[in-house]
Amino acid sequence: MGVPRKNLLTALILQLFDPDTPLLPVESTYDFIKRKRDCRRPQYRDCLKGLRRRGVIEIVKKRQREFAKLTKKGSLKILLEKAEIKTVQPWDGKWRLAIFDIPERFNNSRDNFRHLLKQNGFVKLQASVFISPYPISRAALTYLKEVGLDHFVRILKIEELDNDSALKKKFGLK
Repeated sequence: MGVPRKNLLTALILQLFDPDTPLLPVESTYDFIKRKRDCRRPQYRDCLKGLRRRGVIEIVKKRQREFAKLTKKGSLKILLEKAEIKTVQPWDGKWRLAIFDIPERFNNSRDNFRHLLKQNGFVKLQASVFISPYPISRAALTYLKEVGLDHFVRILKIEELDNDSALKKKFGLK
């Protein structure tokens, strides 16, 4: 079973946003997406309504034209998606340890952070301790700072780890 068509369309709309483009003309965005995919106007409008309802974008009017504007929540969503992209590099022989104690009031952000760690190749060592042979992405660190979790998280680079043969096997390392 593939990804639903609306989710692909939503992802395509969100990919058009970047920090240098605060406003996207709604109609020209539709034309771009129509060229990329077989998209009909009602599907496109439904996706925009859904993004607006979830607080990811807002629609603003300027000079009789509609523009889609990314909200703070939308910016964080895009940043989180970029941070989840895992790039595998050769192992440098050092372990990365993520230790955190995030208060309950940040429950949703804490869950997003755990997911982010897993997407970046970290595995759970203990309740709030994750480990990986690979560094965490810069986008992930930026996400932590933007949502205010950077004060509750420490990322350590460890030269030696006793009894790491099981971890090496888990990650397929020598």
